[in-house]
Amino acid sequence: MVDWLKLAESLIASPWLYAVLIAVSFLDSFLPLIPSEPVVIVAGVYAATGQTDIFLVIAATTLGASLGDLVPYSVGRLLGVRILKRLPPGTKRRAAHDWFTRELDARGGFILVTTRFIPVGRYLATLSTGIVGYPLGKYVLFVTFATATWSAYTALTGYFGGVVFQENTLLAIAVGVGLAFVVTGVIEGVRHIRRRKSAAAPGAAVD
Repeated sequence: MVDWLKLAESLIASPWLYAVLIAVSFLDSFLPLIPSEPVVIVAGVYAATGQTDIFLVIAATTLGASLGDLVPYSVGRLLGVRILKRLPPGTKRRAAHDWFTRELDARGGFILVTTRFIPVGRYLATLSTGIVGYPLGKYVLFVTFATATWSAYTALTGYFGGVVFQENTLLAIAVGVGLAFVVTGVIEGVRHIRRRKSAAAPGAAVD
């Protein structure tokens, strides 16, 4: 298996680093075992020392993640008709499907943006949007905003950690990763509360 973090560090001074960022953020959009966040944070840390360009780091990561999010969406669209046939009208599972479709119509942007910061959440959200037939145009719009926000947050976490701890790169990386976990934890906590409230809504339960 490719050691993406080691590969990125070995290419810090090379333009190929941005190709690595595109690749790792692309794969991480549908392969949970690919660790894109640490790689992006490291690139951000080195941007604080002038060895990488923070704007290119964010742009490359956004591009890769946006393209990657199209993969589970496309898979969901391909499986959608088949899955819908297994959800007869009147069943709880069909009600849950219809409820999620309405939720996406009402607040699709919020769902896609917040789940982008949650590793498991983003895989389920992007796949589910495809399954329920969420419009491609709206999906691309929201995903682009979500990945840009996520990329900026992740890269800048490393960048500001690098600015504060320029004399200790390892400490800067550790602080950056720590901040990422804290913010992600807060977002997951808010999402958990919202999920509990949604579970009490009519038609939200599944078999």
